[in-house]
Amino acid sequence: MHGPASSGWLLVALCAATGAYCLLRMRSSVEEQRRAAGGEALMGFGMAAMAVPAAVFTPPSWAWPLYTAVFGAATVRALWAARTSTRHLHHLVGAGAMVYMAVVMAASPGHHGGAGVPAVTGALLLYFAGYVLLSGVRLIPVLMPVTAGGGTVGWGDRPELARACRLSMGIAMVTMLLTL
Repeated sequence: MHGPASSGWLLVALCAATGAYCLLRMRSSVEEQRRAAGGEALMGFGMAAMAVPAAVFTPPSWAWPLYTAVFGAATVRALWAARTSTRHLHHLVGAGAMVYMAVVMAASPGHHGGAGVPAVTGALLLYFAGYVLLSGVRLIPVLMPVTAGGGTVGWGDRPELARACRLSMGIAMVTMLLTL
């Protein structure tokens, strides 16, 4: 990622922490949550690796095709899952954005800003900015009646934390696209 090293390291920390929490979410008893958490953990750790400041570490030339292959496979998996549930469309867009960023970085290593196709970058920015705003609104607590007999919820099954992780990754994606 291009830009100031301090903001790059903050982005690395945010994405790595999000990926780590998503690994915890994979221990959920609900299979759909485990699958989503696995894809989100891959996304979080992949974004953390991509966000390492270029001034500190320049990935070898083989790293970008590897990112493209890994996130290309994630894109195909999300496309396959999206045929049965539209909830997977966001994962499809996210994995596709990672492929796009890896291809751009492979085509212009060391290039600072202005890389990529402006229309594609702009469309992805609009999508993720809208996603961040919508996710932020969804985090606003809604007063709900207290139900009797409510048990404890494990860390992997806390919907508000999952939403916060998705919001964090959306913010990180906007940041990475802006610095592309």
